[in-house]
Amino acid sequence: MALLNEQQKQRAVEVMQEYLSAPTSGDGKTPVAESTELDERRVSLIEGDLKPLHAVYLNGDIALAEFKSKVDGLNKRNELWGFKGIKGQMFFNMVVNVADDADECDQELKAALAVPANEQIASSRIKTFASYAKRLGEQWVEAGNTRHGTPKLGSAPFFLSYFWQIAERDVWPVYYTASVQTMTDLNLWQPAGDLAEDYLTFKHIHEELAVLFTEASGQPFDLYKVEHVFWFQGGNPYEAAKGTVKPEMPVVVSPKSGPETISAIKGRLPESYVPPIAAILPQLARHDEALIEVAKRSGTTVERAFEKYIDAAFTMLGYETKLLGQGKGRVPDGLAVALDDSYAILWDAKVRTNGYSMGTDDRAIREYITTQSREMKRRRSLRNIYYLVISSGFADDYDDTIRSIKMDTDVNEVGLVEAEALVAIVDAKLRAPLQVTLGPDGVQRLFSVSGVLSADAVRESLI
Repeated sequence: MALLNEQQKQRAVEVMQEYLSAPTSGDGKTPVAESTELDERRVSLIEGDLKPLHAVYLNGDIALAEFKSKVDGLNKRNELWGFKGIKGQMFFNMVVNVADDADECDQELKAALAVPANEQIASSRIKTFASYAKRLGEQWVEAGNTRHGTPKLGSAPFFLSYFWQIAERDVWPVYYTASVQTMTDLNLWQPAGDLAEDYLTFKHIHEELAVLFTEASGQPFDLYKVEHVFWFQGGNPYEAAKGTVKPEMPVVVSPKSGPETISAIKGRLPESYVPPIAAILPQLARHDEALIEVAKRSGTTVERAFEKYIDAAFTMLGYETKLLGQGKGRVPDGLAVALDDSYAILWDAKVRTNGYSMGTDDRAIREYITTQSREMKRRRSLRNIYYLVISSGFADDYDDTIRSIKMDTDVNEVGLVEAEALVAIVDAKLRAPLQVTLGPDGVQRLFSVSGVLSADAVRESLI
């Protein structure tokens, strides 16, 4: 029985056609060409490494610890699936780490990761493994540990389907959060909340669309190619997708309510979870000329608005926030504190058309970070302090500056956050507020490594 009505099929075909006709990106390749190359690499890695590794583990020829380590290594060296995120390798690590019976854990994993013979068995395995993960979490908390270390049950379909598609990639699609979100945004489907039932519906819609897209385009579509249509529309869950052409966000003037807002919606209802005050951050970051006059009419400047809206974004995420820099001399622009997770973020906003170069302000940065971080550690019980610079992009001259800031101050890491990455964090948090926490199993892990943080890296980590 078909799951999609005619209107949904028409919308899906429109998105497929947008994907097929999308222009080349910065590297001269179309999204279709990039996706084709990625699929070739995925198949090569599966046949040459992952499928044999999967088989020898299930046969008992290597230990669980070695299997887990090798899977982690292969995915870190090959950015093809987004498996490094909270529903992939991190979930894998949590399951193994909290299990007090290593032999039982090994047997549960072997039973769950074996490719199902049919959909009924697949449903049973998802339910059984989610129940096992729930029991592990309950035992972990009862032993006096925090919930931060417990495996999240909602990760089970992604985790299991990743291994199933290694064994039979033409049968079992990976349950990507990015694909689920795009399908719901396009009003093709709304998950019911039953993990097993939702995965099978997800699978059936992919199968239905593979047939539909093949007929509508005259080109063969398999499960991988259906995935690419969704990723093109909603964002890719892996780093290799950088450079894909994405539509510009609209210029947003101050939001209104009532009939004017409704009449301003053209074509379709809004799909984004991101409020306008956060969605506009990338345009502010690159000093979009269209916003200069808009900001002036609003009684502010692009720079001041950028700081204010960053503060608003951190507030949306659930931090205790404070603007520090507006007219207050040599201090960071803002502060965001996660008290429950014992860390703070000092941040600076840098509006730059062509990206920010760290070396221009490093002396002043070190001075006020030293003052602020020492004061915070004196007044608050904080384990970690992170310093973030938020801008449109970053020049490749930041390594020495980051190193010196970490050596000369009390901050743990220095993050260079692209404005689009902050928007992606807000989007992930608003879509799944209970799944995406501010702690070490969620947003905090994005700031625990120094260097540039891109939107693609956020999607890969928080899927």
